[in-house]
Order: sequence, then C-alpha cells, then structure tokens
Amino acid sequence: MTRKVAGQMLMLDEMLEQPKVLENSIKRWDSDVMNICAVLPENIQGVVFVGRGSSDNAATIGRYAVEAFTGIPASLAAPSLSTKYSLHASYTNYVIIAMSQSGDTPEVVTTALALRGSGSIIISITNSSENFLSKISDLNLGLSAGAEYAVPATKTVTAQVLEVLKIAAALAKTRQLISPISQVDLSRLPDAVREILSDFESAERIVTECLSANRLQLISRGLAYGAVLEVAIKIKETTGVFAQGISAADFVHGPIAAVDEDLPVIIFDAGGVNSKELSDLNRRLHKMGITTYTSNVDPKSSMPLPGGLSEIMNSIPIIIRGQQLAYLWSLSLGKNPDSPTGLSKITQTF
Repeated sequence: MTRKVAGQMLMLDEMLEQPKVLENSIKRWDSDVMNICAVLPENIQGVVFVGRGSSDNAATIGRYAVEAFTGIPASLAAPSLSTKYSLHASYTNYVIIAMSQSGDTPEVVTTALALRGSGSIIISITNSSENFLSKISDLNLGLSAGAEYAVPATKTVTAQVLEVLKIAAALAKTRQLISPISQVDLSRLPDAVREILSDFESAERIVTECLSANRLQLISRGLAYGAVLEVAIKIKETTGVFAQGISAADFVHGPIAAVDEDLPVIIFDAGGVNSKELSDLNRRLHKMGITTYTSNVDPKSSMPLPGGLSEIMNSIPIIIRGQQLAYLWSLSLGKNPDSPTGLSKITQTF
C-alpha cells in the first residue's frame, strides 16, 4: 500500500526513484573507484568526514566502513570547532570527505577548507557539480539523483551511502585489501530496494499500533548505526514524534532505565556479528513489558529486510524502512510529509 494524498506525494515519488538512482550509481562504480584512487594521497594518515543532518548520518556509515575494512583511522569532524571557535587544526595527508546535497552549506565548505593541511585532499559528495563545495574539491562525486523537492531527503541519502562506500572500496584497493562491497552486493541492491518499496504494509502496521506514541526508541549497532540515526531524523522531521537512534551498547549503559510501556522500541538488525546481541536485547525488553518491533532478514520480523546483502549494504534497506515509517506516520497524523512545519529544503548553518 502506498497512499498518495493530494499535495503530499513528492516524498513518496522520490522514495520510489531510489532503485533507478542506485542502479545508475552502481554503473559508475568502477570508474568512480578509479577516479578516487587517482587523487588519494600516497601516505594517508586518516579520513575525516564533514556533514550535517542526513549527510552526517551517511558519513557515519562511511566512517565505520573505512575503519572496519581498511584499518585507516576515520572520524567525523566537529564543524563548530572551525566555524565558531576559530581553531586552526589541519590534517596532514588526510582524505577529507565533505558532504552536502546542495553543495552550498556554509559550515561544510568552511570546515573542509579549514581542515585541509599539507598533502591532504578534499573529496566532495553533492547532488550536482554546480556548487561551491565541488569547486574547492580535488574530486567531486556527483549523486546524479535528480532534483529532490520534498524537504525530507530520501533518494539523495541512499545515494550518498553508496558514494561513501565507493570511497571505502577505493581505500581498500590502494592497500590491496578485499573490497568491503562485493559484486553480489552491487548486483543485488536495486532489486532488494524494489522489494522493500513494494511492501508498505509492514511499516503501516507499526504506525497504526504506535500512532498515539510521542516517543520512539530506535536501536541498532555496528555498521548499521548510521542508518538508525537516519531513521530517527526522518521520523522526527516528518511527524514531530521524538525518535531517538542509539547503539545497543549505549542503550544498556543507562537509557534502558528510561523505557516504559508507552515507549515503543524498534530494533534494526543488519546481520553479522551483532545479531545475537540485538536478539538478546529484544527478549530482555519483552520481559520488561516493553512493546518491541524488529527489522531483520527474518520474513517473520515486523519489517523484513531483503536477504542476500552484506551487513554494511543492509544500511540502505534500513534507511528506506525508516522513510516508509516517516511518510506513513506523517500522513496518519494529518501532516504533510513533503513540507514539515518550520523546515526548508536547504538549511543554512555556520
């Protein structure tokens, strides 16, 4: 079921474009990896990602992928250190990944330039090449996702995830390591996304049962952590429901004491080494009387994920499950998901 309401279909239409956008990005995979390799410093000391909002969530996925699969230290920049505190730290022989869908977010541009030290390079990820960020970069990776009109970013976010995974693949290649993304992943992804987008009923059941809730806890861990952060921001901005994304490890270090029967919990499991821990946490919450939902490759889970993808690649289906929740929840509350109150498509921060 994909409900359309007059004047409220931009977000849905852009969600449904994702298989094609991702297919086109995959077609450019080999050439993009080669272009990335061509600009990388010879003696890479580390990688730093710069972004805000959804771009920062995609960057978190990239940060995990780079460090997990290449052994190169990776981090997320704190833009305010450059824009508000006028510190002059610079990264020598670093790869600086500057991410902004518009390419004109002032603090992303300013921070990327401030961090650029001797021997370092800037790779930008934007949705076009006609922006300031691409002009200051050594290489621009264009999303080519087409115009995105709905305020909540959808197709540009999943496209960004593929781009940061290309960077991880290029870094692995320079170290003669196995690519974090296999050909199986690349060939499977578009159809896996189509499977998700053909099933809105799973998300709608959760929305129907949780509609009276004004809080929502979202949990994952490891390589999918950035994805659950993106699910949280998408639900918050479209519905006004205060959704929090958190690592399972952080959750049990204190926040678990704040859950009650009025706080629904959704546990996202991308597969891999964290599956047992997430399953155990689900059972623990059940014993506490907490309402939980699951999203994993088990067809019987609340929101099933498609099979055949690696843990890191499952970040994309998880993000899309979150888009479905956000879209349907917003409609059910009588809101306009295309244009949430108080938000605009481009947010100018510094």
